[in-house]
Amino acid sequence: MRNVLLIHGGVGSDPSFNGRLNGYAETASEELSALDNAVRAVIKMEDDPDFNAGTGSVPRIDGSIQMDAAVMIPGHFGSVINIERVKNPILVARDVMAKSPHIMMTGDGAVKFARLMGYPDYDPMTEKARNLLKKFEEDVEKNEVPDKFKIYFKYVRVHDTVGAVARVEGEFAGAVSTGGSFPMMRGRVGDSPIPGAGIYVGERGAVVATGVGEEIAKNVLSFRIYSRIGTGKLYDIIKEEVDKFSVPVGIIAIDEKDYAYYANKPMAVGIKEF
Repeated sequence: MRNVLLIHGGVGSDPSFNGRLNGYAETASEELSALDNAVRAVIKMEDDPDFNAGTGSVPRIDGSIQMDAAVMIPGHFGSVINIERVKNPILVARDVMAKSPHIMMTGDGAVKFARLMGYPDYDPMTEKARNLLKKFEEDVEKNEVPDKFKIYFKYVRVHDTVGAVARVEGEFAGAVSTGGSFPMMRGRVGDSPIPGAGIYVGERGAVVATGVGEEIAKNVLSFRIYSRIGTGKLYDIIKEEVDKFSVPVGIIAIDEKDYAYYANKPMAVGIKEF
């Protein structure tokens, strides 16, 4: 049974990024811990403005950037929700799990915790994000978008998450980070930082989801897939569950013997066996 690190750039991401993600997986797999592998891979994607996490995050309709991230290993979980002005939310989520008595930190409390942990102030706003917001505001002003709260599928960028699952020396871990979908209201929370929704890791494997967070969360998708591990081929389980959705959804998963991924839209992935 070989060690494996499997990562994705979000459902809707261009498969031409596969080579880049393979490189990130190659670099991240230098550590012997499954959690280290998963977190290091997500950091690479958070630092890449082509992916919607960390520096590549999309803005809220009020112009702010709020990010979510989560890590999980069997029996332990940590996440940050609507955190602002940090470079790598995934590292703060890991510290929530490892260095706090809590499993979730939100908003200004998450920011204060990040500062306590030594993470400096960082503005993830990019020119690409500013232009996205500007175009939206211009369309609203021209009445091309009559109701800014009913146009999700006109503007939504479906590659809304990056994630990783790892199996190293029989141990499992998962990590996920997102800049959210656009457009969305300040304070919106998707599936990524919710255990069982956007991520689930247990003794039998690890599952990470990407796609329309509201639908993924309502269906507790990652736990549903995890609960079926061992009942059939991993790919077949994932495909059956994803094909139930009419909105963009993707999954990466790993168990004791196999790993698999599937999405109902294009999805960039990277894989490293070692």
